[in-house]
Amino acid sequence: MMRCLLVPALCAAMTLPAAAQKLSLAELSNYLNDLQTAKGEFTQVNADGSISTGEILLKRPGRVRFEYDPPNETLVVADGDTVGIIDPRSNERQGYPLHRTPLKIILARNVDLTREKMVVGHESDGTSTTIRAQDPENPDYGSIDLVFTRDPVELRQWVINDQNGSTTMILGDLQTGVRLDNDLFEIPGRGTARQDR
Repeated sequence: MMRCLLVPALCAAMTLPAAAQKLSLAELSNYLNDLQTAKGEFTQVNADGSISTGEILLKRPGRVRFEYDPPNETLVVADGDTVGIIDPRSNERQGYPLHRTPLKIILARNVDLTREKMVVGHESDGTSTTIRAQDPENPDYGSIDLVFTRDPVELRQWVINDQNGSTTMILGDLQTGVRLDNDLFEIPGRGTARQDR
C-alpha cells in the first residue's frame, strides 16, 4: 500500500526539477548574444515610485533607444559610446559614458555571464530565472538584475541598481530581428550635451 502511495509522489517529485530548474549562465549569455535587434513597449518604475511608459528599440552591440510617452516625452539614447538623456520640455541634455552604466553588460558585443565575479546572484522562482550582474572590475558602477522566462528564453525585466536607487524596466512582448536604422541611435545635439565622466 505504501509503495502505491509513493509512486505518484515520486513521479510528481521527478517533474518538479524541470519546472523549477534555473537557466544556466551559458544559456542566458547565448540568448543575449543572439538578440541583435528588438522593439517593444516598456513600463518603467522609478525609485520614487513614479511610473513611465514608452517604446524601446535595441540594436546590439551598444545601442538602445527609450522613447517615453507623454507627458514625460524624455528621450534616452545609447549610441555605442555615450548614453544621452534629452528632456524636450526643459531642453536639458546630459551625457554619460555607456561603460560606466550597468546597461553595458547586456549591450556588450560579447556577453559572457560566466566571467568570474560578473554574476553575483542567480536564482529561480520556478517560472523565471533572475541574475544580478555587475562589472567585475568596477562594481561601484552599480548592478543590473535581469529576469528571464523560459520556453522560449526571453528577457522580461531588468532592474538597474546604482547610486540613484533602483529603476525597474518591465518589457512587453519584444519583436526581435527587426530592421532598425543606425540613425535612430544618434544622440540629438550630442555636441552640446553635458558630459558626466
